[in-house]
Amino acid sequence: MKRIGFLSFGHWSESSFSQVRSGSDALLQTIELAVAAEELGADGAYVRVHHFARQLGSPFPLLAAIGARTSRIEIGTAVIDMRYENPMYMAEDAGAADLIAGGRLQLGISRGSPEQVIDGYRYFGHVPPEGETDQDMARRHAELFLQVIEGEGFAQPNPRPMFPNPPGLLRIEPHSPGLRDRIWWGSATDATAVWAAKLGMNLQSSTLKFDESGEPLHVQQRKQIEAYRAAWKEAGHEREPRVSVSRSIFALVDDRDRAYFGRETNDRDSIGYIEPEVKAVFGRSYAAEPDVLVRELAKDEAIAAADTLLLTVPNQLGVDYNAHAIESILRYVAPDLGWR
Repeated sequence: MKRIGFLSFGHWSESSFSQVRSGSDALLQTIELAVAAEELGADGAYVRVHHFARQLGSPFPLLAAIGARTSRIEIGTAVIDMRYENPMYMAEDAGAADLIAGGRLQLGISRGSPEQVIDGYRYFGHVPPEGETDQDMARRHAELFLQVIEGEGFAQPNPRPMFPNPPGLLRIEPHSPGLRDRIWWGSATDATAVWAAKLGMNLQSSTLKFDESGEPLHVQQRKQIEAYRAAWKEAGHEREPRVSVSRSIFALVDDRDRAYFGRETNDRDSIGYIEPEVKAVFGRSYAAEPDVLVRELAKDEAIAAADTLLLTVPNQLGVDYNAHAIESILRYVAPDLGWR
């Protein structure tokens, strides 16, 4: 069985075509879509985090709200940009959200991608010291976050505290046992996938990757997953790692689907640049009748290698349509591929 969830960027716009007209709409509709996805039998509700954008920028209140409204579905991010994060405060927020959700948080983090403003993390008070890049800072923040959510005490208690302390050094509270095993790293390269494996993080691979071989995205991702799993085994971790890939997939089963995606032209990978002088391969979209989708998706080597598939959703089309799109994959496509 393959876990299947959705991934929403939470776009909102005042444009007439959008059913998500405000930040309030984006947040509340994401909660409603998570509830609907759980009722349909999906396995995960994930959100993308972008700052200074009309998207979902503050994940933990949203994750906690979804956790309070659902009971089974995994709740996650793909991904949080660690250049912007205070690891200590993030550990508190993550622990609280995970406890509210009953241990269902699957937290994807990364070193970040190009943002809406220049060096936006500086406005959040995070400046790399001399000799450190912003990517280095993100990984340093990630390593500290991983350390403090282990639950070990590290802070010297006040000898005359306002409230009684437990014995020994103090830890970040609230602590959520098991959260450390549910942290994922969003990796765009083979090298960072190997680094994530050594640190015991699960792996998220998106709809794009730095082009390291000139091969199709799904082939490069499959090789990335193999390198990650080899590094995981070499590191000697006791548990089995998890791996997710993201895809845009739409089954054309009614007139709405055909109107929205029946003329989809992004049916092959494309090449672009998300950073200067760094070539990236952007994955194709899949949009076809279910029987055609089954044949096409069976050839995707990265989906086959991953245990989790995240379906990117066009959230501005509204909750009802996106629930329909998720249900169409679960009902008409997943069973024939052995995912259900």
